[in-house]
Amino acid sequence: MAVATSALAGCAADPQAAAVPQYDGYTALIIDDGLINFLVTMRGIESREQIADYAECVAAGYALERGNGFARHVRTNVAKEAGIWRADAVYTISPTLPQGLRTLDAEVVVQNCAADAIPTD
Repeated sequence: MAVATSALAGCAADPQAAAVPQYDGYTALIIDDGLINFLVTMRGIESREQIADYAECVAAGYALERGNGFARHVRTNVAKEAGIWRADAVYTISPTLPQGLRTLDAEVVVQNCAADAIPTD
C-alpha cells in the first residue's frame, strides 16, 4: 500500500495571513460644537470592525487632546474600494459623561488602543 505525502504541505503562503494593518491617517471635520466627523483610511485589513476600531481610537485620542474625557458614538459608515477601507464616523466629545448607550471613556479607550497597537493620532 502506498501512502502519498507532500513535503510541501503547509508551505503555501496565504496572502491574507501576511497582511499587516496599515493606518493611513484621518481627517477631523467639526460639524458643530462637540460634534466631530472622522474620516479614517486603512489598508491590509479584513473586516469592518478593524476600521471601526481605528475610528474609535482616533475619536478617543482627539477628545483627550482637546481636554475632553468622553466621547459618544453617533454613527459609522464603512466602504472598501480596491483594497482601501474608509470609515466616515461621527462622535460627540465632551468633558463629562454624555447620555446614551454608546459612550466612551476616552482615557480607557486610548489605553486599550495602545495595548492593541492601534494609533490614536
